[in-house]
Amino acid sequence: MDDQYLDAFIRESEEEITKLNNSLLDLESDPSDREAMDQIFRTAHTLKGNFGAMGFEGASNLAHAMEDLLDEMRQGEMEVTPDVMDLIFAGVDQIEVIVGEIEDTGEPQTETDEMVSQLRAVLEEGVEVAGEGGAGGDAGTSTAGGGSGAGAADVDLDAVDVDPDDADEKVVHVAVDVGETDMPGVDAIFAMEGVEEVFDILATSPDRAAIEDGEYDDTFSLFIDAGDLGRVDAEMESVGKIAAATVTDVTDDLGGSDDNSSAGDSGGDSDHSVDEIKSVRVDVDQLDDLHGLVEQLVTSRIKLRRAVEQEDLDSAGETLNELDKITANLQNTVMDMRLIPLKKVVGKFPRMVRDLSRELGKEVDFDIEGEDIELDRTILTEISDPLMHIIRNSLDHGVEPPEERERKGKPRQGQVTLRASRERDHVIIQVEDDGAGLDVEAIEQQAIAQDVRSPEELETMDDSAIYDLVFHPGFSTVDEVTDTSGRGVGMDVVHDTVTQLDGSVDVESTPGEGTTVSLRLPVTMAIVKVLFVEVGDEEYGIPIKNVDEITRTEDMKRVNDQQVIKHNDEIYPVIDLGEAFDVPGRAATDGSGEDLDLENVEEVDDGMLVRIRESERQVALKCDSVNAQEEVVVKPLEGILSGTPGLSGTAVLGDGNIVHILDVVTL
Repeated sequence: MDDQYLDAFIRESEEEITKLNNSLLDLESDPSDREAMDQIFRTAHTLKGNFGAMGFEGASNLAHAMEDLLDEMRQGEMEVTPDVMDLIFAGVDQIEVIVGEIEDTGEPQTETDEMVSQLRAVLEEGVEVAGEGGAGGDAGTSTAGGGSGAGAADVDLDAVDVDPDDADEKVVHVAVDVGETDMPGVDAIFAMEGVEEVFDILATSPDRAAIEDGEYDDTFSLFIDAGDLGRVDAEMESVGKIAAATVTDVTDDLGGSDDNSSAGDSGGDSDHSVDEIKSVRVDVDQLDDLHGLVEQLVTSRIKLRRAVEQEDLDSAGETLNELDKITANLQNTVMDMRLIPLKKVVGKFPRMVRDLSRELGKEVDFDIEGEDIELDRTILTEISDPLMHIIRNSLDHGVEPPEERERKGKPRQGQVTLRASRERDHVIIQVEDDGAGLDVEAIEQQAIAQDVRSPEELETMDDSAIYDLVFHPGFSTVDEVTDTSGRGVGMDVVHDTVTQLDGSVDVESTPGEGTTVSLRLPVTMAIVKVLFVEVGDEEYGIPIKNVDEITRTEDMKRVNDQQVIKHNDEIYPVIDLGEAFDVPGRAATDGSGEDLDLENVEEVDDGMLVRIRESERQVALKCDSVNAQEEVVVKPLEGILSGTPGLSGTAVLGDGNIVHILDVVTL
């Protein structure tokens, strides 16, 4: 199959699935919403046609069954009930899994027969059967491998030695059937080894030794650590020696804590993650502009070559000026083409909020404002997980349970709003909830316990500065915004991601009234104006926006063996770039000298100083010389270099040389 057509099919299917989920949410909140019903029917019809046209019969049959059921609801022949909606949402989830499988392998692996049968059963027998078992009535159970297997009810869970708190996600029971075999023990070993390549096995029933000896009746049970049941289904089908496997979420049945059975699983990152944005839609006018600029570029190139051949420097200079204007326009046009509406990322969030709210037993109204605000494709991809994490925290730790809200005089239904706005060359994205707010005292106690701040330091800090402590690596309390139900991911990860995108993040909260997390992000990030500095044999780039002043080193002093400068009565420590990066070819700096006080300092005169804006960091950078300013395309560091202190990325210059771009905050 042509990769181009397959990719177009996958991208369109992803958009239709998001559209279907959000229309279903509208219908669930208002069963009389005729517009939502019509949109749902049209989307299901489109998915059916697309799957059929691509030859994916199983997925087409599933979409067809959903379309028929939705048509009954649209015609008023069937009531919109919670059980029916759960069944339809389960069908959408299975379609999403299938699209992911097609993208990964080119073919779907998930069997749709059981889901189709459940949908057809509701059509034939009525809404009463929608809640009777299967993925509709119990979204925690599904079957892989084409067999029926055994359910969780067949196993005495009280006898299973599994602590749900040991699982990072859910405790999932997998009843494994290896089929007809003369070597049940050997086949079971192969099956378990296959499972362990993907998941952690927490326990077995009977015990592992008995299974390996073949001492089990028809099926044996594995209790694994997993989140996405659809993924477990797909993996079980690919494991050799497994004829059939029934997958069941048994976390709650084992007495699991809220930490693992709520925000850690469905509604979580694995079920509603946003993949890298791999395609953009381009306006025809932009393509025409791009084509026109390329024509001008070719013409100017010819003119420049002729001028050089004729040694006509005046004409060459004029042509270079033309090229400057053309490339600037070309740069702006291309950067505009990379801009994508925020809804490309946040479109999946309403479904995530719906699922997680139901699991937490909370009632939440989720609104999105400014979803048409545009950002660079790279930035959108990177902020999807931080935004998802912030929203999950608002649901899990911000919004109170309905009964508690009523006791506080609040509406039973909590409010979470994602709001985006444009401010010149930046976009502000806020996640605001009307929940309990942050507990300043709890943050202070945790800061002291983790040696993040001393009691004396905390006394001098206002509430806003204390809230910012949640960005400290590993910082968490039981109730505040940094913990995500035991998953070990904190606001420090959000902060690091946003900072790497050249943005900033801020938390404001009012106890009892709610919390607002604000992200400030650049609209584009690829093109940065930098100041080039030389240090020995190396050249580095410092973002111009971070530079406040360039001076010589006559006023630099050495205090207590630390080079410093004084500016506006403030002392700025000096970081010697040659020492910081151990630059070859750099003359050794005299680091000797006794400890000195401010009345007894040594004059230093060696090179140039670049003083950084105080808003970024109160520091000055020492180099050998300062060169030109230039716009460059910055590529972030990848692999083992990712996260290197002091470096934000690299840029390739016109002569082919690679220059490191400095991160003045982590230097």
